Amino acid sequence: MVELKLSLRIFAIGILFFAGKNVGFSQNSIQTAIDAFSSNAYFANASISFTAMDCSNGQILASKNPTLSLSPASTTKLFATATAFQLLGKDYAPQTRIYLDGELSKDGVLNGNLWIRGGGDVALGSRYYNGDGREKEFLEKWADTLIKLGIKKINGAVVSDASEFGYEGAPDGWNWGDMGNYYGAGASGLPIYDNMLRYHFQVGAKSGASTNLTGTTPIVEGLQFSNYIKSGGQGDNSYIYGAPYSMDRFGTGTLGAGQGRFTVKGSLPDPELTFSQEFTKILKSKGVQVKETALSARTLVQQSATTRYSNMKLFFLYKGKTLNSIAWWTNMKSVNLFAEEVLCWIGYGTSGNGSIDNSISRMMNYWSGKINTIGLYITDGSGLSRSNAISSKHFCELLKYMNSSKEFNAFYATLPVAGVSGTLSSVCKNQAGEGKIHAKSGTMKRIKAYSGYAETKSGKRICFSIIINNFNCSSEYTVEQMEKVFNAMVLSE
Repeated sequence: MVELKLSLRIFAIGILFFAGKNVGFSQNSIQTAIDAFSSNAYFANASISFTAMDCSNGQILASKNPTLSLSPASTTKLFATATAFQLLGKDYAPQTRIYLDGELSKDGVLNGNLWIRGGGDVALGSRYYNGDGREKEFLEKWADTLIKLGIKKINGAVVSDASEFGYEGAPDGWNWGDMGNYYGAGASGLPIYDNMLRYHFQVGAKSGASTNLTGTTPIVEGLQFSNYIKSGGQGDNSYIYGAPYSMDRFGTGTLGAGQGRFTVKGSLPDPELTFSQEFTKILKSKGVQVKETALSARTLVQQSATTRYSNMKLFFLYKGKTLNSIAWWTNMKSVNLFAEEVLCWIGYGTSGNGSIDNSISRMMNYWSGKINTIGLYITDGSGLSRSNAISSKHFCELLKYMNSSKEFNAFYATLPVAGVSGTLSSVCKNQAGEGKIHAKSGTMKRIKAYSGYAETKSGKRICFSIIINNFNCSSEYTVEQMEKVFNAMVLSE
């Protein structure tokens, strides 16, 4: 009898030993994968931060320098979108309002200015919501509405007002080489056409030949373009330089020789002013007389918006796309401008001040006390700023918090899926991680990052973040090595 009890005790201890060893293996397999990643010779000079966390209880499953703050590139967009979902809700939609500053006579004459008060509706004329050639349809519809409401003549000007979002132009930390290009377009209270300016070139047949700028879309009055772009190489290797609100632009680099016509995308110098100019043209094309040249609030000495509009008549209101829709493009397709606008919505939607500084301050205040914000440095919404510094643990704490939020389903639906959609469509293709990783990617020169969720084979949800700066190899090779870590998470118990 004693021998039987002893045998049962040894058997039970054995079961516990092997069970514990199996649990340890499931977690250590992730640690083994990140250790192997970190020891890669191509990453010898790189900085790496990695955290894998159990979403249900916050347990750290594996890590490597979890509190090391690094440049996270476009994964920064998770903070802007998550904060907006929490503070504004998925159904938040910006409004653009048109006011009459003067009396509208019975015969349709407005004796004063027509003001357009911007609310940061980034979908206005956006290529993400309108097909080619349809960018101006919203202006056409607005003009038709104003005509139906009785306006035939404006004895004044169309004045665009983006003042409630500030005039910073670009966030701190944006490179000079980015701001003139389309992906470096800053937020505005009155964005239009994705704040993008298309330059149309005629390219010579011979390499080294000069290119000829034949026009722009839209036409920007007063634009001064110095063209140093040559024919040569293949495709678009050109760069546009210019500061916000400056009409001086210059281009360098090359465009594919022998390709004839070529369009290069740059940032719009002054979206607010372009807005009033474009709307004035549309009104005139429909027979509405506009006496004065289009104006923008930035160039006028004005009262505060609250005081200004209290003395005007609200004439027309337009409701834009919801946060749910804009955040999908922001995370799924990594649209920088949308991220910057969403960031500014945070400040505007909670306080009426959509400036970059106020919006970042309100975002940081929201997360203070909810996650550890020590070492968390954010200066923009898109991740284009080199001044951003975020650790993998910061991301995991954010993701864990969102996992239990009532806004989680909306937030989760914006994330690309490995091997399936968005910027992760080619990641983990035909591997264990396919369809099991939902994450935001981040890519800049010598930077690669992913932050999101992994679904394990046992059904557990893991929050994870991996960031690497200054690797000595191609971005493609770096992703291949990261895929091993992703697969290890999915295959863990």
